[in-house]
Amino acid sequence: MAQTILTFKRRAIRFLGILSVFLLIQKGNAYDYKVGGPRGSWTVPSDPNAAIYNQWAEKNRFQIDDTLLFVYDANHDSVLHVTKDDYTNCNTEAPLEKFTDGHTVFKFNQSGPCYFISGVADNCHKNEKLVLIVMADRSKSKSNETVSSPPPSPSADMAPPAPAPAGEESPPPAPSDKSSHSKNSASSIVAGGIGTVAAFVGASLVLAI
Repeated sequence: MAQTILTFKRRAIRFLGILSVFLLIQKGNAYDYKVGGPRGSWTVPSDPNAAIYNQWAEKNRFQIDDTLLFVYDANHDSVLHVTKDDYTNCNTEAPLEKFTDGHTVFKFNQSGPCYFISGVADNCHKNEKLVLIVMADRSKSKSNETVSSPPPSPSADMAPPAPAPAGEESPPPAPSDKSSHSKNSASSIVAGGIGTVAAFVGASLVLAI
């Protein structure tokens, strides 16, 4: 009986370990940001004339699936996700989203600008506000273009060069972008290979328990 329980525990540990490896790989490119930095919090800046949150945002590169963590006193403050006009005017009346839990996690699901202000209008006027840009996922857009765009059809303007007169050498062919395309493909293959190797190594280590 004891041996059966021990075997079951080992199998459970292996399963959880493998699951953790795959979850880590899946989230390999996503980052969690605490607003204001590791020791920062969502509150009125000590200098109300300084846009400290925007200065912090300018030092980071936000992407889709990244998250923002707002830490604040839920009894005296809140976080509003707003439009550009409401951000500019510190309008707290009609936010896109309102958060009041004191430990708000906001996940980016699309590229473009994001605007946040304090739910207390007076705090917003004292620069408790944040605007940042979420970068576009260029890797996916390039992949879609590759799949959806048909190859260019031959054109009359692309006629083969005329043969050179007798006694003269033919001009060299025009340069091609195949080499750069091959480099990009090789880079993608290497990146994918690294992820696969990492998953295999992690799973192997877990199975060795």
